[in-house]
Amino acid sequence: MEPLTLTTGRLLLRPFTPDDADAVHAACQDPAIQRWTSVPSPYEREHAQHWTRVVVPDDWRTGRSLDFAVVTPADGSLVGAIGIRGTGPVREVGFWTAAGHRGNGYTLEALTALARWAFTEQGCGRLEWRAEVGNAGSRAVAEKAGFRVEGVLRAALPNKGTLRDCWVGGLLPSDLGLPGADPYLPAGD
Repeated sequence: MEPLTLTTGRLLLRPFTPDDADAVHAACQDPAIQRWTSVPSPYEREHAQHWTRVVVPDDWRTGRSLDFAVVTPADGSLVGAIGIRGTGPVREVGFWTAAGHRGNGYTLEALTALARWAFTEQGCGRLEWRAEVGNAGSRAVAEKAGFRVEGVLRAALPNKGTLRDCWVGGLLPSDLGLPGADPYLPAGD
């Protein structure tokens, strides 16, 4: 897939580039990002360089994962990361927010824009969100974006060599007032 940029009222969502490696490295020094996400711990400069130079471009080329840098247009500072994985009608969303940018509604804004784009331009019929049980910040963002927490999956989230229980939530186009690409037949209908 050709890389593209999404815009919101306050943000740009654009593919990561090698120039982002230092900002990614700095953001991923945050203990919360290392605790709640699957980034390596400790997070070395080489991890950020490999991710921005190799992993992100390869994933965009194949379409299997589309990761965006969330930046402020005024100064280009990295607010966080957001992306979707998968190529079928059901895809998974993931995100992290740099410590200095939490509490400003940036991740909610980015997640809402990404969801609308996935539903309207990518033919996605369902977005799934997963977070380790206890990651209250991630859950709050997901719920504010309209995701419905649907339960706990046991041992469903591999992280740093350990299977962890996770919350799972779903967002449908109709949750955002959008038509779905495919018909949906709820249970019992």
